[in-house]
Amino acid sequence: MLASFVIVFREVLEAGLIVGIVMAATIGIRGRGRYLTAGVVAGIAGACLVAGFIDVLSTTLAGNGQDVFTAAILVLAVLMLGWHTVWMARHGREIAQQMKALGGAVQNGERSLFALAVVVAVAVLREGSEIVLFLYGIAISARLGAVALIGGGLAGLAAGGAVAWLLYRGLLAIPLHRLFGVTSWLIALLAAGMAGQAAALLASDDLIPAFGYQLWNTSWLLSTGSLLGKALQALVGYSDRPMGVQLVAYVATLAILIGASRHVARAGA
Repeated sequence: MLASFVIVFREVLEAGLIVGIVMAATIGIRGRGRYLTAGVVAGIAGACLVAGFIDVLSTTLAGNGQDVFTAAILVLAVLMLGWHTVWMARHGREIAQQMKALGGAVQNGERSLFALAVVVAVAVLREGSEIVLFLYGIAISARLGAVALIGGGLAGLAAGGAVAWLLYRGLLAIPLHRLFGVTSWLIALLAAGMAGQAAALLASDDLIPAFGYQLWNTSWLLSTGSLLGKALQALVGYSDRPMGVQLVAYVATLAILIGASRHVARAGA
């Protein structure tokens, strides 16, 4: 539940910041509310379409190819998580400037409200599609039920929307780089856990070397079947009986993401 909360909170906050910047830059323009609403609705509809296609693919490939499909989804989610975190750290400020420039162009009559709606729709579609992919990855890697995913997702949606709204209204003064820094660390751990789970699935089908099928057994202390074990599995990739290749994939992914993030931070300093 906590893992889905972190993902949805971060994505909703990012989409909300973009929408908020556009709203702040177009105050006073007649009809902007209708176009902004249409853009948000179109983006959500597109994300729902993506969710439908993922479900169809999962059903179609059920059977012998299910492990490979699941591993492919997990790897794709890891790549998207890593790229998204590093790219946003580098270009987040540029996006804010572009959104302000677009709002100014609409104010001056140089761009239409339709262009504004398209930008908002694309932003919501992008973040919504990432939510779909990441939650699917969490569900299959940690085997979380619908209740936990939906509960965490709804909490993240409410929290992300509330923070974005308060920032837009100027009622909340927090350093965003610190907020995104904390969530970036959590997302790095989440991505490492997904990478480890993908490696374990492929090794269990003898598609890659296992490097040992059980490095240790801590199920007596904390089983992945327990509530806390499932939560840690989803959030940080905990495994009570990890394979060797699972540990290698976990450590390598975490090291790459931390190294890339630090490099971006130094370059932007």
